Amino acid sequence: MSQSGRPNREKKLTTVARKSDRELVVTRTFDSPACAVFDAWTRPEIFRLWWAPKSMGAALSACEIDARTGGGYRITFGGDGSDSMTFFGKYLEVTPPSRLVWTNEENDDAPVTTVTFEDEGERTLLVLSELYPSAEPLADAVAGMQAMTVEQFAQLDELLASRRSSA
Repeated sequence: MSQSGRPNREKKLTTVARKSDRELVVTRTFDSPACAVFDAWTRPEIFRLWWAPKSMGAALSACEIDARTGGGYRITFGGDGSDSMTFFGKYLEVTPPSRLVWTNEENDDAPVTTVTFEDEGERTLLVLSELYPSAEPLADAVAGMQAMTVEQFAQLDELLASRRSSA
């Protein structure tokens, strides 16, 4: 407990930091085992429940995930109109429940993303790293990641907590 009498949330903090001029690293600890957190990233029926930040006001209209090495993904926010955004790529490495590596192929400046799930018993330390082809796109990504990822990970934390309580 903190001095204010509220539970200490430091371990829940999502951090977003530059690791180099081309790499961005996001960390967060979840109160769920690694297999549950890994499933939330690789099973489309779970992924679609937390990935779209609610503040965007746009749900995922399509979510295809073939989480195996050589498999692919395609995620679309919004409808079929001009306001939709689609992200897609392929999985370079899938090692359940500890590691995912994928390409982001929606543009030439897109990063390669690596997510590790460090098992800490009933907790998981998640580390997401995005390696960009050059320094320029990283500068634009930092601000967006700080806002979006914090909200996404809070939504994932809520989903994992609700799944634990209903189990």
